[in-house]
Amino acid sequence: MVEKKDKKIRIEGVTESGEQFRPSDWAERMSGTLSTFKNHRISYSPMLQPSVKDGNKCVLLDPALKKSNPELYQSILNFAQSNKLKICDEED
Repeated sequence: MVEKKDKKIRIEGVTESGEQFRPSDWAERMSGTLSTFKNHRISYSPMLQPSVKDGNKCVLLDPALKKSNPELYQSILNFAQSNKLKICDEED
């Protein structure tokens, strides 16, 4: 039996009112909290990485981060909720 992988949570840079969230580099800044820098290149963690959907900046959040770093996980969700950003599953 193949175990089903948890879907990533996608936080879109669009507010509930349909406005684009600013600053425009918010997804890269947020994802930078778990990134590494080597050989003049940034590598984003698979647990937290920037993305784009329909031209809007997004952050992909792996639910496994809740176990490994619960404070960061909750902080990211709190940020999204307080800024009224769209939160959904990656496949939605």
